[in-house]
Amino acid sequence: MIVFDNVTFSYPGDEAGAERGRRRSARRPDQGGARAQASRPVLRDVDFRLRPGELTLVIGPTGAGKSTLLKAVNGLAPHFTGGHLVGRVLVDGRSTAENPPRKLADLVGYVGQDPAAGFVTDRVEDELAYSMEQLGTAPATMRARVEEILDLLGITALRERDPAQLSAGEAQRVAIGAALTAHPKALVLDEPTSALDPAAAEDVMAAIARLVDDLDITVLMAEHRLERVIQLADRIVRVHPDGRVDIGPPRAQLSDSAIAPPLVRLARALRCDPLPLTVREARRAVRAWSAEHHHPVPDADPLVPGEGPAAPKPVVLSAKAVTVTHPGPVRAVRGVDMELRAGEITGLMGRNGAGKTSLLWALTAEPGAERWLALVPSEPTDLFCADSVAAELPSPAAAAALEELAPGIPPATHPRDLSEGQRLALALALQLTRDTAVIALDEPSRGLDYAAKERLTVILRRLVAQGKGVLVASHDVEFLAGAADRIVWLADGRVVADGPAAELLLSVPAHAPQIAKVTAPAARLTVEAALAALGVAP
Repeated sequence: MIVFDNVTFSYPGDEAGAERGRRRSARRPDQGGARAQASRPVLRDVDFRLRPGELTLVIGPTGAGKSTLLKAVNGLAPHFTGGHLVGRVLVDGRSTAENPPRKLADLVGYVGQDPAAGFVTDRVEDELAYSMEQLGTAPATMRARVEEILDLLGITALRERDPAQLSAGEAQRVAIGAALTAHPKALVLDEPTSALDPAAAEDVMAAIARLVDDLDITVLMAEHRLERVIQLADRIVRVHPDGRVDIGPPRAQLSDSAIAPPLVRLARALRCDPLPLTVREARRAVRAWSAEHHHPVPDADPLVPGEGPAAPKPVVLSAKAVTVTHPGPVRAVRGVDMELRAGEITGLMGRNGAGKTSLLWALTAEPGAERWLALVPSEPTDLFCADSVAAELPSPAAAAALEELAPGIPPATHPRDLSEGQRLALALALQLTRDTAVIALDEPSRGLDYAAKERLTVILRRLVAQGKGVLVASHDVEFLAGAADRIVWLADGRVVADGPAAELLLSVPAHAPQIAKVTAPAARLTVEAALAALGVAP
């Protein structure tokens, strides 16, 4: 169905080519990552074939070239991004070199890293119908398919909403729905769960799996949060930093991959064979290891009792009765009271549309907030105004932070030519090095691989050790399990829970991290904590 025949892809390294790339990126910032490495091929000698009805997962470090690989399937690379392609990419026998994206629209549905960038209407229902209108689908069929997708993805309540007013997670589901209504033979998804809460991600992936089973759709998907998708993959395409690509069964590919979900990392440390890919398999493997080594996981609370009540930490932000109303009217935040304390990382959680982003923006709207609060928004490019990474960086400290988060980005690269994760790393470097008492982050792990998220956690820990308060809105429970001290839970614009991170992450099974499910009832939150409980060095 999808064929890469000895494909090598390079972006232009000359000044004129770079300028063309910048103009394209300014029109549509979702350009993928590896343009930053213009001095070498982004993809090198790529050769594989995907069968009909196969779900293939693309993994690799942040900025390795995963997005470029996906864009090559529907011709966005090189027809839209620029660059030079050697070899052939075929979709159902059609060459992408000879057919631009519009001529492949009946075959390939594509959802990029920034779904909202592709919206063309001002009503969700119209957005879902748009691709079918362009393909000349009969009105009755269009109507039925729109209703099918609204139900399938749980977005019926969004039918009349303006896509521009949706939360990031809602926009992601609508974009996936818009790609599905045309019933393409191939579906290409670039981080489809990155802005979704765990329940919504599970629903979307279940819907995609049903389409693979029922309609024989071929799915090619890049995703950093492997814990959400690995159990559905038939094969894994691994993109290496030097542009090489290999493909194989999930267990074989993950046996030595630096990119691996928590339960795989735990199983590799215990030398489990075969390698588990699901929580159920991992739980059985850990129990078998424990029985063989006579070392059961301690049945104890993961929280270590303190010496007594800790001294209260200074409050660095106090918000009272915060209310936010969007056009519609949509009441996004309803009378929220919140305090942030120095030396503490607070996670802000809740389903898509709960009001997290609206609350963050409301905090920054206070007069003079820019003097004491730094915000990293969910769309990092909102912060960029220069034409190179070097020009964006205001200080040596910011440059050092960027190198720590995403090593090796060429300073001359235009910010809009970076991958999603690299753009986020740049935005983090700009804001985390500001002299403010409070740092607010909206989905700061989106687009980051596991190693980059660990580096971000280290940076945040350094900041709170300096007395700063950090507020992190995120759906990434694995990231919060290792980073957050406290969780504030929003639902329908209201605070419904506020307490220690371990307590709240374990109280809702759907939001518990993988390792907690594997080690229950001891319920360690991280790989390191589980290995320590088992007496195994990480």
